[in-house]
Amino acid sequence: MSLKRKATDLAAEEAKKPKANGNIQSFFGAPKSNPSTSSTNPSKTSSTSVSLSTSSPPKFDKQAWIDSLTDEQRALLKLEIETLHESWLAHLHTELLTKDFLNLKKFLASEVTSGKTVFPPSEDVYSWSRHTPLDTVKCVILGQDPYHNVNQAHGLCFSVRPPTPAPPSLKNIFTCLKNDFPDSFEPPPGRSGLLTPWADRGVLLLNASLTVRAHEANSHQGKGWEKFTQKVVDTVTKVRSQGVVFLAWGASAQKKVKSVSSKHLVLKAVHPSPLSAHNGFMTCGHFKKANNWLKEKYGEDGEIDWDLNVKPEDAGV
Repeated sequence: MSLKRKATDLAAEEAKKPKANGNIQSFFGAPKSNPSTSSTNPSKTSSTSVSLSTSSPPKFDKQAWIDSLTDEQRALLKLEIETLHESWLAHLHTELLTKDFLNLKKFLASEVTSGKTVFPPSEDVYSWSRHTPLDTVKCVILGQDPYHNVNQAHGLCFSVRPPTPAPPSLKNIFTCLKNDFPDSFEPPPGRSGLLTPWADRGVLLLNASLTVRAHEANSHQGKGWEKFTQKVVDTVTKVRSQGVVFLAWGASAQKKVKSVSSKHLVLKAVHPSPLSAHNGFMTCGHFKKANNWLKEKYGEDGEIDWDLNVKPEDAGV
């Protein structure tokens, strides 16, 4: 398959610098625009993606659900109410009301009120849901912890905002792609590591933990995100009823796909980190295998265009 198709317009939010999370309002606050309609929160399928069969969506009255919340719940879940795409909220709203998740939100509030900076910026925590609505998911790539330095994490695993160059793990992912498509894949220009074209084409880029304390790797692990993101994986497994591809790199990702049924394709390899990638990651062939499987099930329109070699003006940079 050619990787030279023109990419969809990238979201304006990815060209913005992240905003500081200086207080509790900034963490629980929402983007100024409506995430279900704004160009900064794309919800429509790109021209290169295909809607795979999905089980009937649950009946979900968002406003009635909001009205049923207590004042405390409404305050704690403001970010989810205003930025989690409704296609996901319809399936995840009961999880948001669990004791574990509400305790997670209290912990995050305490982080901010104590003066800690949290990445990604609050408006980006659920950007994966807006770039890849549930009914567009064709492939899931599972990460671990968000990047913890400035102008890196923006809610999509492995992806960084320009002008931040691609980190080492992402460079190894590009090497794997080049091995799969030697005649057509070229890394994005300017050493970029922005993966929003993949997300807009149906690749769910999901970290196990959705936040991290600035400059402290793994600082939000074990606080409750893992249970929530497992629910996201389980939702994809259940709802994307004819099958999608899961790319599980490393032990953490492979743990998350243990319950994925055989109707889906699960591809496992070591993590692309420089510490482990030499043990077979670069030659695992996952991108080509994913496309071959999707093409066999859904035809050529089911394949994923992995091209990231877009012009800066096309990316809104």
